[in-house]
Amino acid sequence: MTLQRHLDAIRSLATQLTRPVQFMEVCGTHTMTAFRSGLRSLLPDQVRLLSGPGCPVCVTPSDFVDRAIAIACLPNTMVATFGDLVRVPGSASSLEKARAARGAAVSIVYSPLDALHLAEANPGTTVVFLGVGFETTAPTIGWTIREASRRKLGNYAVLCAHKTMPQAMSALLNSGEIRVDGFMCPGHVSIIIGARAYEFICRDHHIPCVVAGFEPADMAAALELLLEQHAAGVAKVEIEYSRSVTWDGNPAAQKLLADVFEPADAVWRGLGVIPGSGLRIRSAYVRFDAAARFPDLDLPPTAEPHGCRCGEVLRGLIVPHDCPLFGRRCTPATPVGACMVSSEGTCAAHFRYANRGQCKEGDLLIV
Repeated sequence: MTLQRHLDAIRSLATQLTRPVQFMEVCGTHTMTAFRSGLRSLLPDQVRLLSGPGCPVCVTPSDFVDRAIAIACLPNTMVATFGDLVRVPGSASSLEKARAARGAAVSIVYSPLDALHLAEANPGTTVVFLGVGFETTAPTIGWTIREASRRKLGNYAVLCAHKTMPQAMSALLNSGEIRVDGFMCPGHVSIIIGARAYEFICRDHHIPCVVAGFEPADMAAALELLLEQHAAGVAKVEIEYSRSVTWDGNPAAQKLLADVFEPADAVWRGLGVIPGSGLRIRSAYVRFDAAARFPDLDLPPTAEPHGCRCGEVLRGLIVPHDCPLFGRRCTPATPVGACMVSSEGTCAAHFRYANRGQCKEGDLLIV
């Protein structure tokens, strides 16, 4: 079915609503697609699409960045990271600023395997990869830990801040801060964990869940399915992204995750500690755990940027324009908060696309 037909179906279903509804997407790629394509402005007034904590860089707390900076400043030590973490503010600085001002050793890599190669090429230097991300990236990083063990690479470690999405979705509902009438579940994460992982949300909270792909038509189809469930008064998991997602996910990736990591409580920016929502490195691989290898670091007091409201944006309580820093002190060129830094951040999406005019019926969406 075409995008236009999904939008027509959404408008028809919206006429049957007795109150406005809010559906939340919890994937940074969905956030960017919704803004870049103009999908939000094509929805009827009764249907609102919210952005949740779907950007892994955005939900990483300041003290993780503080710890990464401290490690990068140690002698004979190098931090390897994806590029979007370099500019994320910590309590007092960022990796980018520490590299310029203090000579911190920071190397931008394109994959965890690149970090492993750095360790092999620099035997006198401890290479610490910053393990940030959801279930999508965790298996590849877990593989490097297992491979470092096999190769007996004593100079490789991971500073682990991996998080798991279903627990965060449940925590949002438990907070009672915001009404969510359904979730558009992340496609990439669901390829790994499978759609069955969201069944407890439907059962415990009576909230519909639909796993969506990343094209505007995918997202519109998912919204149509959510509206159909809402109209019928049911709550179940459905898979719109059936070309890539199954009910049980990727068993090989799940086995790797279970071998290298174990569940742990985790701190999320804006949401606080969510029990069981993180992954920590198992004791069998503790020699590759940077937190255990560098336990006594001189860290600044943990602090968030003054005036930044990223936490409320991540919880769907406000939109970026409600933050007094947005577009003034906080821009992609001079980011104050993590949501403006990351390419998947809600603030970055708003800044780039929300002010470029609204789509109207009949427009072609080009992504």
